[in-house]
Amino acid sequence: MTPAARRPRIARMLLLAFAAPAAVHLAGLLVATAADGGVAAFADTAVHLTKPALMPLLAGHVLARGGPPLLAGALLFGCGGDTFLQIGGDTAFLLGMGSFAAGHLCYLVLFARHGAPITGRRSRTAAVAGAYAAVLAGTVALLWPDLPPELRIPVAGYSLLLTTMAFGALRAGPRAALGGLLFLLSDTLIASGLAHWPQLPAPQFWIMLTYAAAQFALAEGVLRAAADRPEGRAANHPALQ
Repeated sequence: MTPAARRPRIARMLLLAFAAPAAVHLAGLLVATAADGGVAAFADTAVHLTKPALMPLLAGHVLARGGPPLLAGALLFGCGGDTFLQIGGDTAFLLGMGSFAAGHLCYLVLFARHGAPITGRRSRTAAVAGAYAAVLAGTVALLWPDLPPELRIPVAGYSLLLTTMAFGALRAGPRAALGGLLFLLSDTLIASGLAHWPQLPAPQFWIMLTYAAAQFALAEGVLRAAADRPEGRAANHPALQ
């Protein structure tokens, strides 16, 4: 079997390798919230072991499918963010936010390279951009008084970059656009916890569910957008493999 023929099988294996620990991680978050004693400790250990593994496995899946290395880089910056947030503390939080911000910059470059211009009437495009801007302004304005003072400016700046990435994801198709919205939701849930707002039951479960789904949708969107470009179609043509 040629390397090109093996590639889809490896990609499927890596996707399963991503899905399995993701399921374990989410289940562990639920169990750690509901249980106590040794069961909770075991679940918490599973959560801490699986979280840093998720994005590298998804990055491996991307590379096995012949995806852009920069997309794998965006996911690996997500792994850095996951790891720092898991460490805890203000310094680690800021480092984690910076790592996620680097991932968003990678996504913006990917959307520019592989995405298509946002089509439709200029008024519709302006309305969509206005909606994203309104969500950004409203969220920051509501969170601002309740955020720790030292985190207000960093969170506002990060929120601007995140919203820009989510809007830019529209260029890479509906899957990437969904991923951008889910990333917005996930990080808004994190920010609401920083502001000590009332939380959903098992808040970390919802944060990680929306985050993992966001990264997968963004990866799928960029992969499809890259494959739909003329050079991507040529590279994936069976006669050239």
